[in-house]
Amino acid sequence: MAGKQVRQWRSMCKGLVLGTFLTSCTILLYCLSTPQIPFSHPEVPVPYSCAHHPSQLHPKPITNSSQQTTGQTCTPKVDIMFMKTHKTASSTFLNILFRFGEKHRLKFAFPDSRNDFFYPSLFQRSHVKDYRPGMCFNIICNHMRFNAPEVTKLLPTDTSYITILRDPSELFESSFHYFGRLAPFTWKIPGDDKLTEFLRDPHYYFDPDGFNAFYLKNLLFFDFGQDNTLELDDRRVEEGIRFITDRFQLVMLVEYFEESLILLKDALCWEMDDLLFFKLNARKGSTVSKLTPELRARALEWNAVDWKLYRHFNQTFWKKVDAYGRRRMAEDVAELRRRNAEMTSICIEGGRAVEAGSIQETAMQPWQPIGEKSIMGYNLKKNVDKAHRKLCRKMLMPELQYLTELGVNLWITKLWGRVRDIINW
Repeated sequence: MAGKQVRQWRSMCKGLVLGTFLTSCTILLYCLSTPQIPFSHPEVPVPYSCAHHPSQLHPKPITNSSQQTTGQTCTPKVDIMFMKTHKTASSTFLNILFRFGEKHRLKFAFPDSRNDFFYPSLFQRSHVKDYRPGMCFNIICNHMRFNAPEVTKLLPTDTSYITILRDPSELFESSFHYFGRLAPFTWKIPGDDKLTEFLRDPHYYFDPDGFNAFYLKNLLFFDFGQDNTLELDDRRVEEGIRFITDRFQLVMLVEYFEESLILLKDALCWEMDDLLFFKLNARKGSTVSKLTPELRARALEWNAVDWKLYRHFNQTFWKKVDAYGRRRMAEDVAELRRRNAEMTSICIEGGRAVEAGSIQETAMQPWQPIGEKSIMGYNLKKNVDKAHRKLCRKMLMPELQYLTELGVNLWITKLWGRVRDIINW
C-alpha cells in the first residue's frame, strides 16, 4: 500500500514539475520572441507591380463558362497576399504557394527567426526578414495577425489578396485540440472530455485576458486583426466583415477546397499544374472529437462572430461558382482530383498518409501538438522516377522543413520544438 502511495506522489510531483517547466518555458519563449517596438520607416512608395518577368509565365487564352475561348488572354498573377488563418488547411495551400514561387523565382516576404510574423502581435513591416523600404516582394503567406496599413505599405498595388475560412464549429474543435494546452485557463477543466465540459458552460472557464485565450474564441475574426470578444450585435462586427469583403478578392472555403482552387486558378490565371496538392497536417481520425448536433450548436453559439463571418463568405463563394459555371466547375474539379490521384500513385508509399511513428524520414515529420503525435504525414516512394522525384518531395514536405529549405531561420521555433521534446520524456 505504501509503495502505491509513493508511486502516486511521484506521479503527482512529476506532473507538477512538468507543468511548471512548461509554463516557465512558454513564458520565456514568448518573451524572447516578442517583437521590438515598431520604429518609423521612411515612406518609400512600393512599385505598382513586382512581376519581374519570371520564367515560364506566358499569356494564356481565357475561356468562359461554356468552355469556349473568348479570344482574350491573361498573364498569371504573381503578386499575392495569402492571409494564412489557423486550422483551415492553410498549410496545404502554403505548399502550393511555395512551389509556385520557387518555379517562377519569386521573392517571398518571410518572417525572421520563427515561422510566423510574431503572432499574435499585429503585423508590422519590420517583422519581415531583411526588410528595407521600397523593396519588391511578390508573395507573403506566413501566419500573421492582419494589419492592413502595414501590409499595403509592403506589397505592390496590384497584389491579389486571398484567404481561407472553415466552418467555425469544426475549426473550434481542431483549435481546442491543437492549442488547448497552451491556454492555461483550460488546465482547470475537469474530466477527460475537456471539449464537451468547456462547451457546457464556456463563460465559466474562459478568461478573455488569459494567455493564448484568443485561440479558443472567434479565432478567424482575431486573425483578421479584429476584436474576437465582441458581441454579435456590436456594429464593429459588420464593419469588420465589410472590411474583409472589400480587401480580399477571393475567400476560399476548406469544405470546398478543390472548388476554391479552381476559382483561384481563374482569378490568378494559373494552370492546373499549379494546383496539385496532398493534404498536409491532417489529424488521425481517433483524435478528432465527433461533434454531436448539440455540441456543434454550442460551438457555433460560442463562436457566433466567426459563424456570421463564415455564412457571409459562404454566400459570396457560391455566387462566384455560379458565375464560373456549375458544370464547368464540376468538370474542372474532376480533372484536379484525377491529377492528384495520379500524383498519389507516383509519389506516396502505400498511397495514403501514415501516423507519425510510421514516417521513415525525419525530414518528413510534421510539427506535432504538445503531448502527443496526432498529425499524420507521408512516406515518399523509394523508386520514384527521376522526372517526378523533386516534385514529389516538395509536395510531401511539411511546412517548417520547406521554410528552412527556402532559407528561413527558424531558431525560435526549433528551440521551442526541443523544449517540447524534453517535456514529453
